[in-house]
Amino acid sequence: MWPFGKSTAERVQDALNEQPRLKDLGLKVQERGGAVTVTGMVPNDRYLNLIRVIAEGINGVKSVDLSGVTAQEQAAAPAQPAPAAPTPSVTEIAPTTGNMNAQPAQAAQDMDVEIEDSSRVAKAVLKAIRSNGELADDPIDVLQSGKSIILRGVVDNDHEQRLLEQVARGVEGVSGVDLSGVRVAQGAKELAKDKDQESGDTVYTVKAGDSLSAIAEKYYGDASQYKKIAHYNNISNPDLIHPGDRIRIPG
Repeated sequence: MWPFGKSTAERVQDALNEQPRLKDLGLKVQERGGAVTVTGMVPNDRYLNLIRVIAEGINGVKSVDLSGVTAQEQAAAPAQPAPAAPTPSVTEIAPTTGNMNAQPAQAAQDMDVEIEDSSRVAKAVLKAIRSNGELADDPIDVLQSGKSIILRGVVDNDHEQRLLEQVARGVEGVSGVDLSGVRVAQGAKELAKDKDQESGDTVYTVKAGDSLSAIAEKYYGDASQYKKIAHYNNISNPDLIHPGDRIRIPG
């Protein structure tokens, strides 16, 4: 369960795959030290801003590199020389002139508005959360579906959960807030800080007196999940861990 068990790259990938315009494009995400790199192909360069804003809404993302995203806009067919016009007769009617590019131009403009609108509110909510003294360090991801905001992550207590919803609803343009992906876990801020800077994976440094079951209780709220942690880290004897060991927390 995020934020404990999914790397930053995996959460960015999930967010891109949940966006209707992006989900079938096969975009790939890599991350190192908070720097996210997205590669793949999009129909046109209007998609780049959408990708950027979605990625920036994921906790832990410090920068977004889209240089590996190729825009496959179809080049307009080269203009062909017009054939010599025949001498009009008195019965011919001159063709109506008009802007043949009006419809494509309008479609492009409509798409620009749609993409901007689909990211503007989420960006504003993210800024509001990170500007709030109590919530700034909580590991929260911000996604958007229409005019509704989807929040995922963890907060330290019930008060912060209520405050999170209040802050999100207070942003202009928000019509609804989905908190189903937010859970309460005491000490969440501290737990979320321990990351592998190379991969973005959640890790835990074993301390004296720790056990895998206690670590599982801390991250999942369920001590029986120690088997999952042991398997993920190739620990053959779950009762044998040592202070200083760095254990990755699976999703």
